[in-house]
Amino acid sequence: MNTNVTVLSYNESLLRKSDVDLLKGPHWLNDTIISFYFEYLELDFFKGNNSFLFVSPEVTQCIKISPQEELSIFLDPLLQEKDPKFIFFALNDNELTEYSGGSHWSLLLYSRLEKTIFHYDSSKGSNEMQALDLAEKILRYFGYSIEGRFQEVPCLQQNNGYDCGIHVLCNTEQLASYASHYGKIQGCPKIVPEQVRSKRFDILKLIEELRR
Repeated sequence: MNTNVTVLSYNESLLRKSDVDLLKGPHWLNDTIISFYFEYLELDFFKGNNSFLFVSPEVTQCIKISPQEELSIFLDPLLQEKDPKFIFFALNDNELTEYSGGSHWSLLLYSRLEKTIFHYDSSKGSNEMQALDLAEKILRYFGYSIEGRFQEVPCLQQNNGYDCGIHVLCNTEQLASYASHYGKIQGCPKIVPEQVRSKRFDILKLIEELRR
């Protein structure tokens, strides 16, 4: 089958066979799959819950590479639609401005209640500088300095070179689920290896259900 064949059109996401195939083997997830799942969390899984904003990898990348004074171009429209308490960013280590890519994903979560950014990296230290740079930009956008407002959170570590995107999705869903019940993220338990192992199958099953 042609790898460019469209498998699913879901809101702003268009999944091709080449994207879906990444879920079937030991492959690194691309921007498209992560964007799709972030959309699913916002539009279906947490439908009607305005406490959460899931920022796509593409927008996160634009924020990361843009000057501070241009952040409002990307964030203002998102924040005009809702007033979220928790904002999730899928962070990539890609330094190129014109191409998607990179080699590692991690998760930044901004809690507007605590005025703090929390970083979850399944390969500790790999995205530390990327996370600090982006966190500083986001906090400055909201009117705060980074001093005392950035926390590196201990989390489950990956045991291979390709599951970082899966960890981001598992951490995002778990943190948002916990926050929806308790109104905070402090105290949220770590994800466990079983969640990571089953996530690819779960997303493939979801895609099949959405196609019907």
